Amino acid sequence: MRFKSGVMLRIFIFAQLKLLKMSDLSQEEWIEQLAQDDNAFVLDVRTSEEVEEGYIPGATNIDIYLGQEFLDEIEKLDKSKNYYVYCRSGNRSGQACAIMNSVGIANAYNLEGGFMNWEGEVAE
Repeated sequence: MRFKSGVMLRIFIFAQLKLLKMSDLSQEEWIEQLAQDDNAFVLDVRTSEEVEEGYIPGATNIDIYLGQEFLDEIEKLDKSKNYYVYCRSGNRSGQACAIMNSVGIANAYNLEGGFMNWEGEVAE
């Protein structure tokens, strides 16, 4: 699936959010579930500038604002993994979870409140 403009990507994301039920987890639920998950992959969908301010240890960054490139990278991910996704506030990561669901990734968990409310370990 290719998008020629940011507008089309936004329409696609909106449509997916309407169709899919999100798996939002509180910080406590996210940490607990992640700790017990041997098949976990932590995904940071913030910009590189935001990542420079710190990130959750072990996270891989794929910036959702990259548009088509973001979708291309998401489609390369192992669909059998469980993805723990975060951004600054929880909005973009919720959108990312919907996109991930749309390409066949069934287990994508959004961190409610995002990194700005994160009280766990931070790497710099």
